[in-house]
Amino acid sequence: MTASIQKYLQPTAILNFKHPAVVDYRNRVLPDEGREPVATAVQLYYAVRDGIRYDPYSPFYLPEHYRASAVLKRGKGYCVAKAALLCALGRACNIPSRFGFATVRNHLASRQLLTYLGSDRFVFHGYVEFLLEGRWVKATPAFNAELCERHRVDPLEFNGREDSVFQATNRENDLYMEYIEDLGIFDDVPVKRIVAAWEKEYGTGRVQGWIRGFENARGDLGRDFYDEKPLVQS
Repeated sequence: MTASIQKYLQPTAILNFKHPAVVDYRNRVLPDEGREPVATAVQLYYAVRDGIRYDPYSPFYLPEHYRASAVLKRGKGYCVAKAALLCALGRACNIPSRFGFATVRNHLASRQLLTYLGSDRFVFHGYVEFLLEGRWVKATPAFNAELCERHRVDPLEFNGREDSVFQATNRENDLYMEYIEDLGIFDDVPVKRIVAAWEKEYGTGRVQGWIRGFENARGDLGRDFYDEKPLVQS
């Protein structure tokens, strides 16, 4: 394996897949050894998609907020945190794994979340790319099945051979997710770059206000995204 690919197999401070909690989780998700890479990646994807709850009101400004072991302990996280756990697990199973980022527009987010952001643009939405059967395949574990049902969107499936990316419309053909800008590929979570991009998009005062809120609340704002209704209701 080339050096350029080898870096996508290495642990980092964020992708700490040798941590006992991550090792234990991997062993529970994959109780039988010897699975081929595609089947392994698929099983890991569903474990993270539905086993870790999507929470857009999660802390985001320190590397520890994305650390695989910390995401497991919290049991929830926003898209990049969930992608970090999936990426770590992929590397733990010797599957080259990396991050992709994009700016997306969510047409069905809740009014409360859009007010919180001050925008319908979600900058640095994160997903994972696995190297499987000689090609990089996108896997987007952000939205668990329960959340998708509330938004009347089919949960994203993943078969290890085709890209798993957000649908353009929901079941009623309402606009759902729009990819606006590809922000590139990374071998680790670029935390400082994410915060800087958010400050540019949402305003430094707003982002620093979120950080102060998390600091004052010790990491939990007490907001429940699952109590909020999508903008379009059938």
